[in-house]
Parts: sequence; C-alpha cells; structure tokens
Amino acid sequence: MFSGLNTTSCRLRRTHYYNSRGIPRLIYELLSSTLRREDRRVSSLRRILFRELIITLVFIAVAAPIGQPAALGQAPAATNHPSFEILRHRMDVDVDGAPTAYGPKGKPTLDYLINAHLQGRPNAPIVGYLLGDDNPRKPVLQGPRDPAPGYYISQTAYTDKSRPNARDVLRYVDATRINYVVLGHQAKKRGVKLGDFVAVYSQRTHKSVFAIVADDGNPSGDEGSLHLLQDLGYPFHDGKNDAVEESEIIVRFYPGSNPGELFFRTQAALNEAAAKIGLSRDFPGITASKH
Repeated sequence: MFSGLNTTSCRLRRTHYYNSRGIPRLIYELLSSTLRREDRRVSSLRRILFRELIITLVFIAVAAPIGQPAALGQAPAATNHPSFEILRHRMDVDVDGAPTAYGPKGKPTLDYLINAHLQGRPNAPIVGYLLGDDNPRKPVLQGPRDPAPGYYISQTAYTDKSRPNARDVLRYVDATRINYVVLGHQAKKRGVKLGDFVAVYSQRTHKSVFAIVADDGNPSGDEGSLHLLQDLGYPFHDGKNDAVEESEIIVRFYPGSNPGELFFRTQAALNEAAAKIGLSRDFPGITASKH
C-alpha cells in the first residue's frame, strides 16, 4: 500500500529535523517565518534579540528533559528483592567469630569475657566462644595450626556449611574481616534469616556498605561486626569500649536474598555477590559515599 509514496524522502535523519543549534527545524522555521512576516516593523536589533530568546526557550522546552542526570536522592533502580529498613537505636561492636575475640587472662583480646555471655549477663549462657563437650564450663582452645593458638574458638550463629567441624575456626564469620549485623526479633518477624544480605548506612559518616546477617543472641539487633563499623568510618578498635551510642545507623534488610547460604572469606567477595544479584546500597534522599 501507499505505492505512490517516495520512501526515499521519508528516511529519518537527524540533520533533517535539527539545525546546527540543536533546535527542531520545523519549530525553528515556523518561528523564523513568523518573525519575517509579522515583525518587519521591529528594529533589526530587537528582532535578533527576540529570535534568540525564542530559540533559548525552545531549547529548554525540547532538549532539557532529554538525557537529564538523575536527581540527588533519586530512588535506586528496582531489584527483584523486597526490602525494608530499620533505624537502629544504637550499634554495639560485635567481635564474635574473630580468632582473637576471647582468650585466657593475660592475652590481649578484642572483648571482655562477660560480653561472650548472652546479652552480656554474667549468669546467662556463653554464646561467644565454644565450650567443651565433656566439660561445658571449659573453653575450647585453638591449636597450633589455627589462626590464633591459645585463644578461645569464637563462634557466630551463621556458619560455613562446608566445614561441619565445630572446632574449625574457619567455620565462623570473622568479625574483623566481614561486615555483618545481628538478627533481632523485629527483622526475624519480617522474614529475615541468617546469611541474608543487608545494606547499612551511617547518618554521621555518610557512608554505605553491604553486609550480611551473621549472628544472633541480641533481641534488639543493635549490634554490628567490628569490620562493619570500621568500614562505615568509625575509628573503633575493639568491642570493649567502642560503640555507636546515637540512633544514626540505618539497616536495609533483603529477606531471602541468600538462599544458597553463600559464605564469604573477604568483604570484596561479599560486595561482588550482593551487586551481582542487583541489590542496592543507595539510600534515597541521602547522600552516601560507598565503600
């Protein structure tokens, strides 16, 4: 059909539609024609100024919406993973899983032995390090081939399923190497499980990072690994005296985001895995530098 139409003249070329100023030619010609016919009474200078004004307005109206950069604070690209955010009341330092987290008296450790008890209560069960099967009051020491011989084997709730031996130090998430948060009741009720990915943002340092849910034992969930707080820019060194005491840490949880129960030895590997499945550590409306 339309056999009489000259298809050659209908080929779309950018130069047919835009002049050297980038203005749509049709609009430009109409304006120029109108000015030539109607504005002969206007002085040449005024006509030129008026024409430049019209050209500028057309450029703003037509070209500006095209290729505009994303506005500051624009929501991140949608992912296939549902998420929700919780503003933590505080953030205590968790050193569990680190080879030098706990040890006998006289050894320099990352935390006090009291903090290895559930919620830091003296009479509560010990959850921060491994105890012997034959003597539940005796800590299990690391051997000569372990990362920190003579120290207690500190454990985390999330483990490497490929290492079933409970006395294997590498079975646990190292708080000095990996960003992790503690699973609290509120997040657990909303479907979060150990191993799931999270994004964490500090309103004080304006930094955002990826992490995983790797420990439990604190119903509030107001704990994060030593590496997490350091990665967020806090000058922390251990779990003895350091803590974020203000409500300034935001955690975005991605429930069910690690169904394969991936385990990470390095933070770089964790970051790569989170980005690979399309997770975001952008926080809309907040300017964050990414680490």
